[in-house]
Amino acid sequence: MANGRQSTVKKMKMAERAQHQMDVHFPNYLEAWVWRRKTNDGYTTLPRTLPIAMQAIDQQSKGIPAGHTLFCLWARAPDHPVITIENTGTFAAEAGFMGPRAVDTWRKRMKRLRELCFIDTKPGPSGDFHYVLLLNPNVAVEQMRAAKQVQDIVYSRFIDRLTEIGGYGEIEVIRAFWQQQQLVAAAAAQAKERKGNETAANTHQAPA
Repeated sequence: MANGRQSTVKKMKMAERAQHQMDVHFPNYLEAWVWRRKTNDGYTTLPRTLPIAMQAIDQQSKGIPAGHTLFCLWARAPDHPVITIENTGTFAAEAGFMGPRAVDTWRKRMKRLRELCFIDTKPGPSGDFHYVLLLNPNVAVEQMRAAKQVQDIVYSRFIDRLTEIGGYGEIEVIRAFWQQQQLVAAAAAQAKERKGNETAANTHQAPA
């Protein structure tokens, strides 16, 4: 809870500072030109690390860069991690794909996003990607790093930004979970090995 309060206070201070800078540098700006989340319609919540995650994705999907496709999914999210895609052509067009192969091109990007664990999917009336679950991009980038799929310079920026926005705890949680999984797997392997040794010993001791 303490981290949550600190994060809220930090956001308020950042907002106040930004407003002060606006008053100084952009005074009397026509309000119609200014986007304000609390008053403008048509918004969603995006992870602040998304631009860096998109760069990591593109570096690991050469020939079929999928970073922008992920951004379009987040832009369509109803402030909830599950998206229902009823018209794949609409999503393909918003991701920038045109022509007769637009949907096929979009599907290739979606498959790559799924392989890199930025999304999970279930089939439905519109095809394999009817239901899409947006996964935590911070955890996905960390998993890519564990698989040696993120360059040092990109990962360094990712960690710096994650720390800056107060999200580093997410990485610590997933690392602890993975470590626990490794311990459980190692214990299971040791138990299996012991059982195998005991079986072999009993076989040798059995009378001819």
